[in-house]
Amino acid sequence: MKVIFKYYLILTSAAILLTGCDKSSDLIYIIQDPWVHYGSLTDRDGNIYKTIQIGTQTWMVSNLKTTRLNDGTKIPVVNSSYSWDTLSVQGCCWLDNNPTYRVTYGILYNWHAVNSGKLCPSGWHAPSDNEWKVLIDYLGGESGAGGKLKEAGLSHWYSPNNGATNDTYFRALPGGYRSVTDSLYHDLHQAGYWWTTSGIGDNAFVHSMNSLDNFVHREFLPKRSGFSVRCVWDY
Repeated sequence: MKVIFKYYLILTSAAILLTGCDKSSDLIYIIQDPWVHYGSLTDRDGNIYKTIQIGTQTWMVSNLKTTRLNDGTKIPVVNSSYSWDTLSVQGCCWLDNNPTYRVTYGILYNWHAVNSGKLCPSGWHAPSDNEWKVLIDYLGGESGAGGKLKEAGLSHWYSPNNGATNDTYFRALPGGYRSVTDSLYHDLHQAGYWWTTSGIGDNAFVHSMNSLDNFVHREFLPKRSGFSVRCVWDY
């Protein structure tokens, strides 16, 4: 395992602890500037993600884009509108049925994939509603937390992208969602939606951010919808 230094060597005891705890998640610290410590993990498809510690939690810095569970099981890629609408098992899809969007925005998953307990790489997991709350509370509450999590500027977000500073380096992007009512894709560049594992009946809690304000919105939406996923470290 190697450490890459862009500017100069800063190796803290925390970094040493993290790299030593979970070799299976392929944690490698990449230091892009003296004060920002990124980790890295690899999914079953070989996709590599940066990670960042925010408060007591460590999160992925981009949306999940694997088509396999961490035990190697294939997740069906379902682009047909009819098939998605009637899906009662794990499924995922390309945004706008365009696989090139996967690089930037990741993949949209239904809740069955999220609730499998195997969607994230070993040592990581899809967050619960409470884990999102811990993140939001650490950032001062729903009002303002969205701005600290959203990527700044208009490279991916529609104007005005209010309040976006990316102070946390979380880099939330507007990957939109797939609706259960029409199986179509909505809100690309306008909003991002992220699953939690907390569900009741046919719905589950989702956290979203949009271009028009700096909030993190908590919603209760159908499990057959397609939303993004950010994994959080088990430890």
